[in-house]
Amino acid sequence: MKRWSAILSAFALGALLMTGAAWYVPTTMHAAAPAPAVAEAPKELTSYRDIVKKVLPAVVSIEARNRSAVSSARLRPAPDDNGDQGPEDNALSYGSGFLVDAAGVVMTNYHVVEGADEAVVTLNDGRKFVSKDIISDPKTDLAIVRITSKNPLPYLEFGDSDQMEVGDRVLAVGAPFGLAGTVTAGIISAKDRNLHMNMYEDFLQTDAAINPGNSGGPLINMAGQVIGINSAIKSKSGGFQGVGLAVASNLAKTIKDGLLKDGKIHRGYLGIGLDNIDSEDLAAHLGLKDDHGVIVTRVLKGAPAASAGVKAGDVIVDLNDKPVRDMRTLQTVIAVTPKGKPVNLTVMRDGKPEKLAVTIDEQPPDFGQEKINRPRMPESIKSTVALDKLGAEAVDLTPRLAEGLGYTDAKDAQGALLTDLNREGAAALAGLGRGDVVTKVEDQPITGVDALKDKLASASLDKGVMLQVRVPTGELTYVLVKKGE
Repeated sequence: MKRWSAILSAFALGALLMTGAAWYVPTTMHAAAPAPAVAEAPKELTSYRDIVKKVLPAVVSIEARNRSAVSSARLRPAPDDNGDQGPEDNALSYGSGFLVDAAGVVMTNYHVVEGADEAVVTLNDGRKFVSKDIISDPKTDLAIVRITSKNPLPYLEFGDSDQMEVGDRVLAVGAPFGLAGTVTAGIISAKDRNLHMNMYEDFLQTDAAINPGNSGGPLINMAGQVIGINSAIKSKSGGFQGVGLAVASNLAKTIKDGLLKDGKIHRGYLGIGLDNIDSEDLAAHLGLKDDHGVIVTRVLKGAPAASAGVKAGDVIVDLNDKPVRDMRTLQTVIAVTPKGKPVNLTVMRDGKPEKLAVTIDEQPPDFGQEKINRPRMPESIKSTVALDKLGAEAVDLTPRLAEGLGYTDAKDAQGALLTDLNREGAAALAGLGRGDVVTKVEDQPITGVDALKDKLASASLDKGVMLQVRVPTGELTYVLVKKGE
């Protein structure tokens, strides 16, 4: 309405000017705001040659080998017209890397050297070095290979990835498909990507062409500094489709320093699994005034969190009186907290806040790396109960069923086991699946399918019903079920 009033006022003023009628401008009228300044277009580069000449000597190709393993090259480039046959038959993988000091420290991705007992590092000038000195951090997908040279080697400096902005120009350098010395150009197309590929992540996204073999190579800014380590592509074809991902240089620098100092990365440890809260509606049902907080999905036996009384199903809202916005925030802060230091957690439990003191321990090397197999549902389950509101069928979770599903606490497990779901039903639309167990409705425990049906009878799916759900892997989370559109 204000917009139309302004238009009509402007039209009336124009009419007065055209007719020559007298008119009055009040002394309180403000002068029109100046037009916003238009940023001067940056000077166009006609060539990246000076940057490339500076960078290429320090970029390497890496062939990872395992002499004791059966030959299985994961990335095998095709021969080119010059007769380059690529990696040898005993190569595990083929990728890229770059020198970070004159003494011979090469950074690359962990997945480039995973399982290798030696690496062949080839410089852009053709010099080859064979090294067995490989140290890595699988949780960030980063690794270091150290080579030895009689003479100082060319190297690259790290830039500040936090200073990069969407739209900044970058170069990706490496050996895609084994073609060493390849340079592609693009821009930063997004920042702070977290795709749950690694336990700890901070990706820059770029449209510079990245393909298999580019892994471990540098992403370069216009000052010739490394602002990322090319690591992955988002692709349906397996090749470049415009979305490449590079580990941010600030994360890479931290890992480099830790690996060179101690040969491993020391991280703080709570011993819990986490899940984000994915909607404001779910946050409201959990009793959160703001939308911050993370769900504790599991607590490992003997871990610091278990000793402090943290329970699966708790929602961590504050760490040392500072809001916990998401999983990544909490993981990052805990990871850099030294062993033996106490921290204070505020958790929401059944809608009420509780304060818990936890003493941080050092994270075990295999934490977060274990593979959890999703158990199979029994082929046939008789006497199921229809849950029309959810569009699902369920049975009581008996100790026998719980044991068959792999629950470690099978004798004490209880709830309603979902055995079948209608694709268009409310439960399926909310993301529930066959094998999930409903353990609570809102904050009320559910002992079995009859109790669940009773609670649903008085619940309104228009407003949404919060279910606490135990997934087949044994973790707890919360799902808000609402009436389908």
